[in-house]
Amino acid sequence: MSKQNGALVGAMDQHELAEHWGIPVRTLAAWRYQGKGPRYMKLGGAVRYRLEDVEAYEAANLVGADR
Repeated sequence: MSKQNGALVGAMDQHELAEHWGIPVRTLAAWRYQGKGPRYMKLGGAVRYRLEDVEAYEAANLVGADR
C-alpha cells in the first residue's frame, strides 16, 4: 500500500488491513472462508484488498442515522 497526497492508494495485504481495522489477521481469514468481509483478490497465492473495496465495505457497514 502506498500514500499519495496523504491518501491510501492501491491494495493492502491482510496484515495491513488487520492493523488498519485493529482486528486479528485470523478474523480476515475466517471472513474469507465464510464469504464475509470486503472483496479481495489473490495474486500468486497472496491475498490483497483493493482500497476501493475496503472503502465500499466500510461504507456499506455504517450504522446510524446519517448513513
